[in-house]
Amino acid sequence: MSVEIIYDREKWELFSAKREKAKVLMKKLAEQGIQSIIYGSIARGDVKEKSDVDIFIPQLLPSFRIELALDGIEIVERRIVQATPSYVIKGEIVIDEETTVSFPLVKMRDREIDFYRFGGCIGYEEVLAKKRVPGVDKRLMLILPTENGHKEISIHEIHPSVVAKTLGVSIDIVLERIRVLERRKEIGRTGIYLCERIHGGDSFESALREIAIRDPAVRRRLED
Repeated sequence: MSVEIIYDREKWELFSAKREKAKVLMKKLAEQGIQSIIYGSIARGDVKEKSDVDIFIPQLLPSFRIELALDGIEIVERRIVQATPSYVIKGEIVIDEETTVSFPLVKMRDREIDFYRFGGCIGYEEVLAKKRVPGVDKRLMLILPTENGHKEISIHEIHPSVVAKTLGVSIDIVLERIRVLERRKEIGRTGIYLCERIHGGDSFESALREIAIRDPAVRRRLED
C-alpha cells in the first residue's frame, strides 16, 4: 500500500538549498568536462535537515583533474574509503560536514554503478532542469516523486523485477541491497573496511599505492 507525502514550504526550501549547494560544485566540475551525479534523497526530493549532499563522479579519472576543477573551494579533508574488501575503492573530498565529492580510484563493476541508481541519481543537466527521480531509501521504501511531494511503498510489497524496472537496475542489486539494509536493521550501522586520511601534498593515487603495499585486499582490488 502506497502512502502519499505532501511537502510544505519549509521542505521545498530545504530541498532547494541542498540542490543549490550541489549545483555549485557540479557546475565547476562540468566546466572542466567532468560529469558528476547526485544520489539519494537529494536526487529523489525526500530530504531532511541532516541529509547529505553527496556528489559522485562515475568516471575513472586522474585525481588531480578533479582537485583542479574544485580549486578555490575550501575543503575539510581528503581521504580514501572502501566499504568492504571487495567493493570499489573511492577517493573522497570532504567540503563540509554534509557535503562530499567522491570518485572511483579503480574500475567500477556494473553492480557498483547500480548502487547509485538503486537510491536514485541524476546528472548536472537534470539538476538544472529540477528533475527528481525514483529511488529506494534506507528503510527500503520506494520513493516515487510527485508534483506535490512523493509517494512511498515498501519494496517488500513489490516484486523485485518491478523495482528493478522502475529504477533501471538489475534484479541482483535489488536483492543485494535488501539483504544489506535488512542486516543493518538487525545489527545497526556497520563500519567500513577502509577510511584513511591523505596528508600534505600526497596524491590519492600515491596514497593508495602505499596502502596496497600493506593491505592484500586493497592490492587484489587494484589488480582486478
